[in-house]
Amino acid sequence: MRLGPGLLVTAAFIGPGTITTASVAGANFGFALIWTLLFSVIATILLQSMAARLGVATGHDLASALRTTIQTPVFKALAAILVISAIGIGSAAYEAGNLTGASLGLQEIVPSVSPLLWTPLIAILSAVLLYTGKHKVIEGALIVLVVLMSIVFISTLVMAAPSLTAILKGFIPSLPEESITTVLALIGTTIVPYNLFLHSGVLAEKHDKNNDMQKVIKETNLDTGISITLGGVITLAILSTASVAFYGTEAGKISAANMAVQLEPLLGSMAHYFFALGLCAAGLTSAITAPLAGAYAVCGMLGWSTQMSNTRFKLVAITILLFGAFVASLGLDPVAVIIFAQAANGLLLPIVTTYLVWLVNQKTVMGDYTNSMLVNLVTLPVLVLIFGLSSIKLFSLIF
Repeated sequence: MRLGPGLLVTAAFIGPGTITTASVAGANFGFALIWTLLFSVIATILLQSMAARLGVATGHDLASALRTTIQTPVFKALAAILVISAIGIGSAAYEAGNLTGASLGLQEIVPSVSPLLWTPLIAILSAVLLYTGKHKVIEGALIVLVVLMSIVFISTLVMAAPSLTAILKGFIPSLPEESITTVLALIGTTIVPYNLFLHSGVLAEKHDKNNDMQKVIKETNLDTGISITLGGVITLAILSTASVAFYGTEAGKISAANMAVQLEPLLGSMAHYFFALGLCAAGLTSAITAPLAGAYAVCGMLGWSTQMSNTRFKLVAITILLFGAFVASLGLDPVAVIIFAQAANGLLLPIVTTYLVWLVNQKTVMGDYTNSMLVNLVTLPVLVLIFGLSSIKLFSLIF
């Protein structure tokens, strides 16, 4: 089979947020949060497969399906407000992290230029590419850079040869002191709410009722499983190299200046520049996908066209990008901005996942392709854990 939209989802979540969050997790907590990553990968495969099946079977993206399925005006309005605010805010927060990461990479390469200048320049470039539809011209080259960076992380991990016992202990669930924000950030950087809209939207555009649906769904599930697992392995490599390089040392606190240290065993003095280039590439690829996914959600809920060539669709995407650029231009600590963006995604997850699971269990929507009892049983603990972690974080913020 040929990998397709699943790789788009992986490229979207392997951005500066994943690189930074996994580095922070490894530096501050060693291998203790690997269980979070395992949970996130399993949950992402499960939820993205549902979103993909929705697009394949119905020809509707997640937002459009919600708008047409909910009949009660009050509940329809409430769903629209929740989804638009959740995905709009979530995509903008994520976008701030993407732009911050990209500008951080460029500043490390050209330190004489202020990051406050890089951010608007990257935002303008992304806006032009989005509006003209030319983003695919450079997307391939950027993805190659991200893949190359991933190979380097995995190679560095093999060279570092960390303790297998220490890694295996990380699969036992635990919440070290002050780790809840990092746990939510790890979940939020992998199970990205807007990717559910992006995945369903891309596959909805390819919907053909004459296709063998069972065959297409099987191929889509395989595509999703392989692609997300690949993303999980990359994230594990980043977390592990950071753990080996930083955990338990004086340099344990991750900053923009020292993140590249974890690649020095393989690249030596070139690690700094390579890491910066990879961070920039990861930021740019994600800076393009985040506004697109947000536009799918907003336009779908408002009943507007979700065609990428549509003017309204483009304007919504660029508005999300500009809001993210504004936050990224405030001069805040870049690592803090990126971690906050991922944690915000973790808090928004319960809203989006609840709607998705409800939809794919509706016979009137999915026909013969609703969730099986087994899938629902596996999904239940995922939802419980997502709700539980989000509730703990909200409680800590309020009290």
